[in-house]
Amino acid sequence: MTGYMAEMRKLVGHRTVIQCAASIICIDKHGRILLGKRRDNHKWGYSGGSVEIDEYVEDCAKRELYEEMGLTADKIEFFFVNSGPEAHYIYPNGDEVSNFEIVYICKRWKGEPKALDGEMEELQFFYPHEIDINEISPPIRSVIAELLRRTNR
Repeated sequence: MTGYMAEMRKLVGHRTVIQCAASIICIDKHGRILLGKRRDNHKWGYSGGSVEIDEYVEDCAKRELYEEMGLTADKIEFFFVNSGPEAHYIYPNGDEVSNFEIVYICKRWKGEPKALDGEMEELQFFYPHEIDINEISPPIRSVIAELLRRTNR
């Protein structure tokens, strides 16, 4: 962890903080969803992370996509706001967050998926019917459920 959230953790320890985050879900031309298996909880998720001070949320989402999955987004479109009790999470290290996450969809990108920053164990494309919601990281299950609902899984 670096940047703003690392500085906040020095001040508050594991106590709950409101985390403003931005994320991107990549969907390929076959309708498959790119997910990465997280190293911290071994559940599947999309790229995303905390917004830095004065950073545009769109820039944060694109930065996180590159850092975590090695892709450069060509175009993103707003998809969903993830917040509330379902987005509250305690990380395996004990850090607690109340997430406010802006999620985008990306259907055009440059590069080949590869885990760059070490946060993901592996990356894989899934057809919507292949996704087991119980294997999705808990604070983003409502986002994936909504995506699957909209894709008529």
